[in-house]
Amino acid sequence: MTPSAYLPFLIQALLAGGLTAVVITASVLLGQRAKHSRIKDSAYECGVPSGGVVHTRFSVKFYVTALLFMLFDLEIVILIPWVVIYREFLHQHIPILGPILFFIFVLVLGLVYEIRKGALEWER
Repeated sequence: MTPSAYLPFLIQALLAGGLTAVVITASVLLGQRAKHSRIKDSAYECGVPSGGVVHTRFSVKFYVTALLFMLFDLEIVILIPWVVIYREFLHQHIPILGPILFFIFVLVLGLVYEIRKGALEWER
């Protein structure tokens, strides 16, 4: 592929970065400044003043579930472009099936390990 093939991606990335910078700059320059006070900065829960422990402890299973979700979500992010370019690699006689099958095998092996360790059992 020639460098000119990456030009649309470069233009899209520059537009996204530029738009982000414009929105953040406009928010900083044009946005209202909040007045800070003890009452305004305190938590509000249904008209009842907060009291006691502010930070409650969460069970580790919430974090494990979130991390597993992120892991398999990122797997999809890696697999979708692979599916899109698979024909191009076959056309150029580049073996791509082996590495991606190894990648999927490692992920399935990790999933089997998590199931055996009971990481996905919510009631545990």
